[in-house]
Amino acid sequence: MTGEDWQASRPRVLTALGLEDEPAAHLAEMASALDAGFHRVLVGLGANTAVQFDSGRLRVEPLEALAEPPLMKEFRALVSAMMPRLDFPELLMEVTGRTGLARDFTHISGGEAHMDGFEVSLCALLVAEACNIGLPPVVKPGVDALSTHRLQQVDQGYVRAETISAANARLIKAQADIGIVASWGGGLIASADGMRFVVPTPNLHARANPKYFGLRKRGATWLNVVNDRVMGLGGVVVPGTLRDSMFILDAIHARDGGPKPDMVVTDTASYSDIVFGLFAICGYQFSPRIADLGDTRLWRTNTRAVYGPLDSMSRHTVRLDRIRAHWEDMLRVAGSLTTGTVRAYDLVRMLSRDGRPTGLGDAFAHYGRIFKTLHLLQFLNDEGYRRMITAQLNVSEARHGLARKICFGNRGELKQRYREGLEDQLGALGLALNAVVWWNSLYIDAAVTRLRADGFPATEDMCARLSPLGYEHINFLGSYSFPHPDVEGGLRPLRDPDADQEQ
Repeated sequence: MTGEDWQASRPRVLTALGLEDEPAAHLAEMASALDAGFHRVLVGLGANTAVQFDSGRLRVEPLEALAEPPLMKEFRALVSAMMPRLDFPELLMEVTGRTGLARDFTHISGGEAHMDGFEVSLCALLVAEACNIGLPPVVKPGVDALSTHRLQQVDQGYVRAETISAANARLIKAQADIGIVASWGGGLIASADGMRFVVPTPNLHARANPKYFGLRKRGATWLNVVNDRVMGLGGVVVPGTLRDSMFILDAIHARDGGPKPDMVVTDTASYSDIVFGLFAICGYQFSPRIADLGDTRLWRTNTRAVYGPLDSMSRHTVRLDRIRAHWEDMLRVAGSLTTGTVRAYDLVRMLSRDGRPTGLGDAFAHYGRIFKTLHLLQFLNDEGYRRMITAQLNVSEARHGLARKICFGNRGELKQRYREGLEDQLGALGLALNAVVWWNSLYIDAAVTRLRADGFPATEDMCARLSPLGYEHINFLGSYSFPHPDVEGGLRPLRDPDADQEQ
């Protein structure tokens, strides 16, 4: 952002991000927090048996699994056994009927859909796209809503990125109102992770990578963001396996719904000092999982401070003067990113030239080193923080497992020839995932309510360990029918957990 646009947006941007025109007070606060972080680690070293120094190298012992509550295994089995069984199209129809999701699929001209059986056509298209099976398996001769002509009409006129995003926002909001969901999180922690897809047809957005796609195939990455309530907030399609970190901010700023996350968790490969700086100035705590701390470099602002066994790791100093010199431009970058004026992916590339950071890039790198070091110090000192990062990444991985179960057609290979086709199909997959999570959340809540009414001592800790990513009760294969659910008649009957589960 430049000129009048920046001056007009500046007050709003600074207020939203809690930043000041002059960085002196902010940098002094960060320097104090950094020094305090070092001392917290030093004070806790005696009792912190997970942190070890081996020949001058820092090592953190792997986390051991926490013991589950005594009745947790029985509780989880009971809840699972009570989940009603149904076909995937039935689930989508019920979610649509209970949430009004179809109302978000407006025509490209702006009008609402008034055709009979629109919900049936919409759910059939979601099955075709999310399951990667195409239209033929969901077409039903003699059923107007499932004719090839109708499905193509709805696909071309109503299903696009904007309407999928609006439907996701509806589900994210609706899920937050289900009682059990508060046990899983507050929606303010999110993880970003990439899911790889082979794209066997010619597509300019696909790239080669033998590790993920095979020797002669190309593919793309679906970088998706998931909150701690297990709902997908959105995603972007990344060509091949380009470094994911350059796209994470774009995915978060373009999220479909839900509150802005305070913390963003990623895997080890997704960070650099500049990325830390960009996340920080946009108001996010960036928390990548650290696989190996052995050669990690900590940064300090106080050159005279003595940090004992951490001294050898913290010999380098953050150049606050470089941050001050570029502060105005850094604020403009924050404004450009948060308002969507520029993509983070494009910006990160502009902050380096020939593999070396520009002056502004160097300022962001030094700014990021403050927050990277704060993250590393908390990672060392706080077992709960390490567990939270691992747990949230496990959510992303488990959600990808459900995605593979849904997207079973054509061996999971996407045969879209254009970027827009990839985005629309993966958007449909993301919406289908959120529909399953919403439906599971609703019925898990009902099952827990029933068990508590029957006297089962289900604690909040036990509820927090349940997951809405189960799919054993959902049939994704076979013929596809789309019956209208009786949403006025209450929920489906829960199954008797003591009955024969094969029936």
